Amino acid sequence: MEEKPARLTVLIDAERKKAFEELCASQDITASQVLRQLIRDYLSKHGVDYVPLIQPRKTE
Repeated sequence: MEEKPARLTVLIDAERKKAFEELCASQDITASQVLRQLIRDYLSKHGVDYVPLIQPRKTE
C-alpha cells in the first residue's frame, strides 16, 4: 500500500506569504518545493537520516 503525503500547516503573516510566493514564482518553483528542500537540508544538517516512504516526483 502506498503511503500518502502528510500535510504541514504553517501560519505566517499574509504579506510574508505573498512575498514568498512571488519570489518562488519568479524562480519558476513552487512554495512547496522550496519548503520540502528546506526540510531536507535541515534534517541533513542535524544528522537525521530517513528513508522517504514516498518517492519524490521528478521535475525537469
